[in-house]
Amino acid sequence: MHLAFEATPGGVTVLHLRRQDPPWRVVRAFATQSGEALVHLHNVSGGVLSGDRLDLRATLSAGARVQVTTTGATRVYRRRAGSVEARGSVHFALGEGSLLEFLPDSLIPFRSSLYTQTTTMDLAQGATLFWWETLAPGREASGEVFGFEQLRIDTEIRATGKPIAIDRSMLNPLSRPLDSAARLGACRYLGTLYICRAGEPAATWQRMEDRLNCIASRLMEGEDGVRWGISPLICDGVVVRGVAPCSLPVTSGLREFWQAARLLLTGEAATPPRKVY
Repeated sequence: MHLAFEATPGGVTVLHLRRQDPPWRVVRAFATQSGEALVHLHNVSGGVLSGDRLDLRATLSAGARVQVTTTGATRVYRRRAGSVEARGSVHFALGEGSLLEFLPDSLIPFRSSLYTQTTTMDLAQGATLFWWETLAPGREASGEVFGFEQLRIDTEIRATGKPIAIDRSMLNPLSRPLDSAARLGACRYLGTLYICRAGEPAATWQRMEDRLNCIASRLMEGEDGVRWGISPLICDGVVVRGVAPCSLPVTSGLREFWQAARLLLTGEAATPPRKVY
């Protein structure tokens, strides 16, 4: 799938669908209250199958404002015997002064699944990014907790061509149990939020870090076992990461961090993605 977003002279962002092959599907773009073009990504096959090669590309012109979400969780099905791993590739290119909110639902690797996900974000000068990811342990209601074979997640964010975040993880729960005290312990859900703007002064990120740390301290006062950490990137952003024994503290916490960061960085209130239309 290849999506292109263009900011018109009237300040409206329009979607141009360059290509969509099954199982990808986008119906249309909707206007949000805060002025973004909202797009729902559909996977009409219901999930990621053995041997799938899924490639999502999107380009934002200068000044474009975009919110991208999914219609449901990304389910990675078990690998058939003898088949190759499934792979997903995501690349967003943000033009000068553009804004992207990439807010997908959780990634759920099923028992015996084998999946590699690679995501690259390229930010031009003044481009703003809010991007969260959440990882579930599997179909917990069916007794699947970290029963997948392998999950690899590679992430890179570049601002004006320079890497500001590189994160590569390889989870092999069958050989390296994730419930080990050295890894996740009692926690089963992970969440990450990147907040970036290319060219923003360091003082902004210090204020951002202080504000988000206050929220993290409050969220960790309860008894739900959630743990949050906020770290500055080398420049142009911060990352928020949390773990918890259940999903709600992670998903609700990410939303609260996103809403606070959006207000501080843009002066605008965040608009949660519309899921029913």
